[in-house]
Amino acid sequence: MAEVEMGTDSSAKVVRATVVQASTVFYNNPATLDKAERLLAEAVELGSQLVVFPEAFIGGYPRGTNYADRTPLCQLKFRKYYSSAITIPGPEVDRLAALAGKHKVYLVMGAIEREGHTLYCSVLFFDPQGNYLGKHRKLMPTALERVVWGFGDGSTLPVFDTPIGKIGSAICWENKMPLLRAALYGKGIEIYCAPTAFSGETFQATMIHVATEGGCFVLSSNQFCRRKDYPPPPEYVFSSTDEQDHTPESVVCCGGSVIVSPFGKVLAGPNFEGEGLLTADLDMGEIVRAKFDFDVVGHYARPDVLSLVVKDHQAKPVTYTSQSQASQPHSS
Repeated sequence: MAEVEMGTDSSAKVVRATVVQASTVFYNNPATLDKAERLLAEAVELGSQLVVFPEAFIGGYPRGTNYADRTPLCQLKFRKYYSSAITIPGPEVDRLAALAGKHKVYLVMGAIEREGHTLYCSVLFFDPQGNYLGKHRKLMPTALERVVWGFGDGSTLPVFDTPIGKIGSAICWENKMPLLRAALYGKGIEIYCAPTAFSGETFQATMIHVATEGGCFVLSSNQFCRRKDYPPPPEYVFSSTDEQDHTPESVVCCGGSVIVSPFGKVLAGPNFEGEGLLTADLDMGEIVRAKFDFDVVGHYARPDVLSLVVKDHQAKPVTYTSQSQASQPHSS
């Protein structure tokens, strides 16, 4: 569906967006990408211009792996998980870019990224021309995620200014970090993508709060997984003592994907029932109307009392003076 222009107001356009709720095909990136292509095509058939996939869709969310034991078995499991992570650039990124270009759609994809021997939970952005725009790395892994994933830094907090709106992302419980949200608001985010792996009902309140606080549309996409979607024991063992939770059809992650307007109105979802697509039309003029009452980094800010400094440079553990000298211009 093309953007719908209303009058001469540049903010008065409608963007159709879809969030995908679906499970990874664990340890099988080609099959996961095939699934992503099918779901992306379905979203485009609905007229979507922007499609958001869940956290860790490529590579998988490491639920039930018991990495905290730090045994030789855990090391072997991590090695297998590591092999499913992607590199940037890399063949998976190339294919995702090609898919975005083929379907003429903005694509936001959760993936497990590896750099060196460290893994990161990342979100990748692609435009309808088939270009990879950049990434956001999760700043603060939650709980036992910290055993598996490294920490992002301030250099990957992008908000992309696109013809359909300013698009950025925070992942899962990052959305509970007020200063991170403020950093995104300061960049003027309008379409706030929130891929997640958390299906707790309290997350719905967080999504509504972010939308009304930021005066933006919030698109939250989660996986819906059953036990059969994960590798069998002993590789993946879930802690529940309820035998029902160990049957192939038992639900491991119940989703809860949702789309929320800048006024806190739920436009689609939440979906706790199964895999599927949620689609909504985003009236971008609502952003202006919402910020008439509350602009968190504008007329409702008090920088004379409260302000935020964002260290948005890349944090490097090792710096070589020869490299820094090489980057200096030679004097004449």
